[in-house]
Amino acid sequence: QVQLVESGGGSVQAGGSLRLSCVVFGNTYGIHCMGWARQAPGKRREGVAGLFPGGVSTYYADSVKGRFTISQDNAKNTLYLEMNNLSPEDTAMYFCAADGRFCGDLSFDFAYRGQGTQVTVSS
Repeated sequence: QVQLVESGGGSVQAGGSLRLSCVVFGNTYGIHCMGWARQAPGKRREGVAGLFPGGVSTYYADSVKGRFTISQDNAKNTLYLEMNNLSPEDTAMYFCAADGRFCGDLSFDFAYRGQGTQVTVSS
């Protein structure tokens, strides 16, 4: 069982930056994709970034490429999402997430998710 605890959300103006953190608890054996998903009001949840635990390859949704960076600190069991040049369209609840599937195009709904942290971007 994997437990994920996010922090770092908040409110920011367009063009600003935020960094989300996620502490990972439990047994991650069999987890092949750690990442972040988001869900805006009235929209379906979408994967925005992912990586293979302990690996170097990263995966991003087209909507965040070049602006978001996912990273991990294995010593701290922590996953990060650095978000730059934020726009109002990035406003959503952001979830730290994990799945046994490989990241690929992040088109699946992650099996494990944290409680979420709200990100609000004002124009």
